[in-house]
Amino acid sequence: MSTFEKFLDGLDFGEGPRWHDGRLWYSDFFQHQVYAVSSNGERETILDLGDEQPSGLGWLPDGSLLVVGMTRRQVLRATADGDLSIHADLSGVAAWHCNDMVVDARGNAYVGNFGFDLENRASPASADLALVRADGSVEVAAEGLGFPNGSVITPDGSTLIVGETMAQCYTAFTIGDDGSLSERRTWAEVQGTAPDGCSLDDDGAIWFANAAAPEVVRVAEGGEILERRATPQSAFACILGGEDGRTLFVLTSPGFTADSAGSAAGAIWTTRVDSPGAGLP
Repeated sequence: MSTFEKFLDGLDFGEGPRWHDGRLWYSDFFQHQVYAVSSNGERETILDLGDEQPSGLGWLPDGSLLVVGMTRRQVLRATADGDLSIHADLSGVAAWHCNDMVVDARGNAYVGNFGFDLENRASPASADLALVRADGSVEVAAEGLGFPNGSVITPDGSTLIVGETMAQCYTAFTIGDDGSLSERRTWAEVQGTAPDGCSLDDDGAIWFANAAAPEVVRVAEGGEILERRATPQSAFACILGGEDGRTLFVLTSPGFTADSAGSAAGAIWTTRVDSPGAGLP
């Protein structure tokens, strides 16, 4: 096992990690809160969503925080003074709970959803990826994805790469000037894995949490697996950050169902890598 150091414990189920303004931000599904953690492990509660489950995080150009509200299928907007409002209603696009999100430099947010009731073992169904523009308007960005999940945007802002958990692949799109997506193509096949939260590095490879095994995986465009690192628990999300961008933060939990609620059995771990983070988130 590669060396992992425990950065923080006491999570139920962590998701949506982001390195922002010198801190690690993340959501906890079952604690219903968004947190930010300093490099020395001091944790601050940023938002409490009551009975809603937060997931993906991102920021608008004006600094407002966007948070995915999973079960109500919304994107929420929080201002710097803590005012919370509904930024977008995704119920017309998302077939089931919403999950991860990536926000581009212009404030366009790309939001995935499960497509079906995963926890109650409904029959798998494809899902549409939502585009939420900076003004809160919503449209379908791409149809028929296999559980669109962790996504990244390349440093030049030209390409969105979406992890399809059920389809076991990464799919790329060209981002238009208006935020629309075109030129759909397979970026990498990752058969035998379930790609979840992910992060792009400066070499153009993607680190992703493999929800099917306790590990993080680094894959290159075309599908070559460059590295695997076994994790202390099942891994569900990761992000590159830290002062030099070479710390990989990995969010783990014993499981992803509501059985994790109140368990505080999850954790965040760190490991060092060679190539720093690049692009978004």
